[in-house]
Amino acid sequence: MELRMTTFPSISISTDRLVLRALEVEDAPALAEMMNDELVGAWTAVPQPYTEAAALAWITEHAPAERASGRGIDLAVTEFLTQRLVGVIQLTKTDWRVRSSEISYIVAPWARGEGYASEAALATAQWLFGDQKFERLELRTAADNTASQQVAQKIGCISEGVLRNACIARTRTEDGTWTDLRTDFIVWGLLPEDLDGVADQLADAGYSAYADWS
Repeated sequence: MELRMTTFPSISISTDRLVLRALEVEDAPALAEMMNDELVGAWTAVPQPYTEAAALAWITEHAPAERASGRGIDLAVTEFLTQRLVGVIQLTKTDWRVRSSEISYIVAPWARGEGYASEAALATAQWLFGDQKFERLELRTAADNTASQQVAQKIGCISEGVLRNACIARTRTEDGTWTDLRTDFIVWGLLPEDLDGVADQLADAGYSAYADWS
């Protein structure tokens, strides 16, 4: 009987500009600062305000538990030259029989506009399909989150449909507090064959095309 691997390995993924690795305790201050950004508050379920203690709990408790259980893996996205934390990539809701997982990404406000989200997401997909032999990657974006949708399109995702009223986003009220806002989810799918030519297109745009992992 074939024994199936049901957890992701400890992994480091490198591109020309980025290194994706496990979250470390030293990342906590930068992680907390990133999670307190207005757009992160609007488009994710991250608690607001987000404390450094919450960041430490994510790094030392949640992320290791996700990997150990086989549900997914959380990766810090860092600049190769400066080692500065620029974002986070998450794989969640992993189905090891179907060889499918759901990807999400967050990029620090100061690092946006550099193509980091596309580069990190593409590198993760290349590793997932190439090294881990997965057959599907799924992404869900809120209907009005155009920046996230542009990343999905850049890495080759295909829009597969709309889940109506399935997403809870947030918006600021006049007194500065957050209130929930119900909207739609757009579902995107990525298969191994969808990556054909995507890396070259990103390279033509000036972004790293190929990833290496160890």
